Amino acid sequence: MKHVSKQLHIKYPIIQGGMGNISNAALTAAVSEAGGLGTIGCGTMTPDEVEKIIIETKMRTNKPFALNIPINVTPFLTDMLNLVIKYKIRIVSLSAGNPAPYIPMLHEHGITVIAVIASVKHAKKAEEAGADLLVAEGYEAAGINSSLELTTFTLIPQIVERVKVPVLAAGGVGDGKGLAAALMLGASGVQIGTRLIATKDAPFHDTYKQNLIHASDTDTVIVGRSVGRVRRMLKTPYAQKLLKTEDKGMTLEEYNELTSEKQHVMGAVLGDLENGFINSGQVAGLISCVPSVKELLDNMIEEAKIQIIKSAKDFVAFTS
Repeated sequence: MKHVSKQLHIKYPIIQGGMGNISNAALTAAVSEAGGLGTIGCGTMTPDEVEKIIIETKMRTNKPFALNIPINVTPFLTDMLNLVIKYKIRIVSLSAGNPAPYIPMLHEHGITVIAVIASVKHAKKAEEAGADLLVAEGYEAAGINSSLELTTFTLIPQIVERVKVPVLAAGGVGDGKGLAAALMLGASGVQIGTRLIATKDAPFHDTYKQNLIHASDTDTVIVGRSVGRVRRMLKTPYAQKLLKTEDKGMTLEEYNELTSEKQHVMGAVLGDLENGFINSGQVAGLISCVPSVKELLDNMIEEAKIQIIKSAKDFVAFTS
């Protein structure tokens, strides 16, 4: 197992997933301050919007944080890469596209590159292209997902077996037991997103947080399968409307319009669940409280330690 904490200069092997247009400095800095790796997601934001978040994040923390650039989503790819260099951001996460053309340039500037992938094939290609770390994301995860719909539990061990760079598990992880399970599967750490929404440091609408707290194991839905754009979100009035519209027949253009970042912000930031959606991973069923980010990460590490020790003792007792 590779020590990603040392590689990324962080305390805990826990990184924040990119959150697109609802990214903010408060949560990013809180994750980094708590010992994880905070992440700013570019989404479809303008360079000026992302630059403001970078500046504010640097004012809130002097610890490492990453910039997530969704290659085929942002209309400002070159500008985002320039911001990374301008503000000397040491870690970049590349998702939603082929990272190969951009890795050499980032490496020239001493930047560590994380590639987000969802299959063994893409993992091997990303490693060959020079990615320093991989985030393997199962379709339990929130938001935009791979149409391959591979689960984290099966995806991680297959990828770990076939690459040499460190792999972090994403999708379905929100507590210490999930972290312990990911480590047992061969991952070197985890990426979390949904669980960070329901924290005191996350500046999202309380309606979002309360819906996560009260969610059951079956309260997320997948939209977009019919147009090849898989997205997992929480079951809300707007999500139900989307599903009904999709059942009647929906074009890709209509789907993109109905799941734009405008609707995302409307649901997550404004709390309007009639006219906007809120992303959520299947981990929502595990969420029952709203701690600070520091409390969450500290508890995850402690719970993981307890679970690993307990499992080791149980295994020894079982096999002796």
